[in-house]
Amino acid sequence: MQNLIMPTPYRILDIKKVTEIEFLFRIEYPEAKNIQFGQFMQISLPKIGECPISVTDFSAEEGWIEFLIRKVGIVTDELFNLHAGDLMPLRGPYGKGFDMKNYEGKKVVIATGGSGLAPVRSLINHIYKNPESVKEMELLFGFKDDSSILFRDEVIAWRKKHPMILTVDKGCGLDGECVGLVTEYVPQLKMTSDGFEDLEVIIVGPPNMMKYTALEFEKLGVPAEKIWVSFERKMSCAIGKCGHCRIDEVYVCLEGPVFNYSQAKYLID
Repeated sequence: MQNLIMPTPYRILDIKKVTEIEFLFRIEYPEAKNIQFGQFMQISLPKIGECPISVTDFSAEEGWIEFLIRKVGIVTDELFNLHAGDLMPLRGPYGKGFDMKNYEGKKVVIATGGSGLAPVRSLINHIYKNPESVKEMELLFGFKDDSSILFRDEVIAWRKKHPMILTVDKGCGLDGECVGLVTEYVPQLKMTSDGFEDLEVIIVGPPNMMKYTALEFEKLGVPAEKIWVSFERKMSCAIGKCGHCRIDEVYVCLEGPVFNYSQAKYLID
């Protein structure tokens, strides 16, 4: 009988600095073909604890997965004592991700705030490498400032093939063209002026960012069922037993983290 909470050690292939506080861990993972865009895994450190981290990218062909990790607590602090070649115990993947079947042949808008880019990076890279899978993809990213822009080289590559608005709260972005919150730029998106029949919107970021960005899309007439969000709540067991991620009768680790906004708008934490 399979033990659903027993971690398995996997070898760290590489650790790269992304920003001053965030690092990208690439892990050897032969089972990468089983991962869905937007799912998460539990990183387990013996005698230290566990933490849920979204899979930010993966390769089924090459057999690796990546995590964007920031020092924010006991477990993540300890992770930064590891090096390439060390073992990282993992369990998962868990939860419901972004089902590509929902977006195939459609216009896709992806709006993110800060580290909310991490859970959708794999989906963006998939569409970037397979542009025929959708009609078009438009991107809207928000960061605090220039130094906090994630995956800068990839962002530059993405905007060469897909319409993009990148805004920062203060200072200058990549070209210094946009300053302000993501919500301010929703009305400027090209796809929101072409009708919504074949449009799908994905929003990932802090709770307030997702709430008010979704409201801006609704103001434009985008139906709630055309909007998708990802909840990044604290999870412990990841299998619906501990109740830490429960909102009303919904277990985020099982029914999410990706939700259709027609349901998510009523999940008030």
